[in-house]
Amino acid sequence: MRVLAVDTATEACSVALLSGDEVICRSAEGGLAHAQLVLGMVEAVLAEAEVSLSLLDGIAASIGPGAFTGVRISVAVAQGLAFGAGLRVVPVTTLEALAFQVLGRGGVMGLGAGAVLACLDARMGEVYWGCFTPDAARGLGWSCPASVGPPESVVLPTPGTYRGIGRGFGAYPGLAALPGLELDPKDSRALPNAREFATLGALRLALEEGLDPADLCPLYLRDKVALTEAERRQQKPQ
Repeated sequence: MRVLAVDTATEACSVALLSGDEVICRSAEGGLAHAQLVLGMVEAVLAEAEVSLSLLDGIAASIGPGAFTGVRISVAVAQGLAFGAGLRVVPVTTLEALAFQVLGRGGVMGLGAGAVLACLDARMGEVYWGCFTPDAARGLGWSCPASVGPPESVVLPTPGTYRGIGRGFGAYPGLAALPGLELDPKDSRALPNAREFATLGALRLALEEGLDPADLCPLYLRDKVALTEAERRQQKPQ
């Protein structure tokens, strides 16, 4: 199966092409805006694989949560490419892709760990978070809904050991003290990558979960972009 994946929802911009067992990836963090980078990355991975869009089985699209502008770019690019080539799209969340960096480590797809808490910095004193368990067919499954809120609102849904991953832990180190949580320091710096979007997209295309591009919707979780001046002052230490 050949699946193109696009993610511009966080600080990192990445594109990957899964072709059989091979994954070709391009990624960058900082520097140029994602909108300036993403199409060039798409062209680069297609050229390296020597395939055209019309030869793909589908496109895995990052739908968020993440930065509002980044999520819109990711969804719009995936829709535009899919419309032009007559392809189906598969929505994959940033939290799923992040968790799969842990769940896919064990050598058997999706069975690398027991449970994972994925956590991203949502700015404004909040985090995006969700909990996941392995699922051999779909890669992983949700064990609690995707949520946004202050770090103290993060609660593990069931007793047990969870692996933590994501920059939410780097932004709010106190999260590492959650009972039952294990955190490798390098995982507190992790961001989603298109590699995992591509793998999860292929699994879901195989299950016939692809959508018409017009039906692809972003996942924002909140409708507020920035704090007011009063709210920023309230957050400052007295």
